[in-house]
Amino acid sequence: MGEQNQKGWTINRQINVSVLVQLVCLATLIVGSWMNLQRQLDMLQRDVSMLVQANEKFQDKLETNSNKTIAFEYRIKSLENSMKESQDEKRDRYNN
Repeated sequence: MGEQNQKGWTINRQINVSVLVQLVCLATLIVGSWMNLQRQLDMLQRDVSMLVQANEKFQDKLETNSNKTIAFEYRIKSLENSMKESQDEKRDRYNN
């Protein structure tokens, strides 16, 4: 039986200092990575909020320009109509 125990796997229950150092380093890396991810998420959230604000300002300007364009189109049409009417009146005067 003694020979069978030596051939099988044995588990060493001792924890070496190097294993503890490796575990501490691993835990430090995990915490550092998590903190870095949190910082990057905060930066991303700030950038997204700035983009949303810029988009809202752009949308307001676009709406203002659209309203001005519509107003200018009506003004141009009314000018064209008045010019056409005056030309028609002149033509009628010459024809009579």
